[in-house]
Amino acid sequence: MSLMSRLLTLVVIATLSVSARSSADEVKSYVKERMIQNKQVKVTKVDIIDSKVLDEPKGWEVFFINIHANVKKGPTIFDKVTVPETLFVKDGYTVPTLINLKTGEDLKLVLKPDLKPNVYDDKHLIAGNRDAKHKLVIFTDPMCPFCREKVPEIYKAVKENPETFALYYYHLPLLRIHPVSDIITRAMQVAKAKGIKQDKLMELYKLKVEPRETNATKVLGEIKKQFGIDVTEKEINEDKISKEIIFDRDMATQSMVTGTPTLYIDGKWDPSRNEYKKLIKNN
Repeated sequence: MSLMSRLLTLVVIATLSVSARSSADEVKSYVKERMIQNKQVKVTKVDIIDSKVLDEPKGWEVFFINIHANVKKGPTIFDKVTVPETLFVKDGYTVPTLINLKTGEDLKLVLKPDLKPNVYDDKHLIAGNRDAKHKLVIFTDPMCPFCREKVPEIYKAVKENPETFALYYYHLPLLRIHPVSDIITRAMQVAKAKGIKQDKLMELYKLKVEPRETNATKVLGEIKKQFGIDVTEKEINEDKISKEIIFDRDMATQSMVTGTPTLYIDGKWDPSRNEYKKLIKNN
């Protein structure tokens, strides 16, 4: 867990209000005014992404929120951060997680908000038919080892079953782990804008390059050498490309997605990333 996450994480049971069920406004007020006790952190905004009443355990409601804050780094220096958080609320009390004592299941790890309809953006549809029976959404980093295995597999399955699936694709480069992903995802956006087919772009999941490489000239040279895709440094730094990358990142933030590959089927998170296979068999 990062320092920012630790600063913005609940560690004790806290009282929200005296009401039987806390409203969204009460949750926002609690987070903004009373949840954070660290003087280095100033919560500026709280977004409730989604909320659900749980079937089990009964009486609990889960709130998925994004906390926007300024974290003081010096006398006049602040970092603006957005941290996702999950709160479980019941009878005016809140806890940071709920754990099943019999199974050990941590509900914070298995619950995510449903996707919003605006995620099904035509420009992010990379395979399958828009009117297919099922919609898949994936957030991915081309240097993530598991992405390199799963994303081409899912893409292939969608291509082979276009009436069953529509696949929507969002870039989420994990720059702290592999900074080179910024260059690669930008190159993919440029190549797509040039009309290069998605089949060709998926080959970049096999790109052999040092994960921490930040020399754009070197990385783009390898992309051209290994796959014949010619993209310039000037092109990847154009404002329109930066805006596309920011759009994808913001969509991940709004959906509380922080890791890759994250797969959704019909708006529901699939932690196994394999449930789509059952839909192929059933159609």
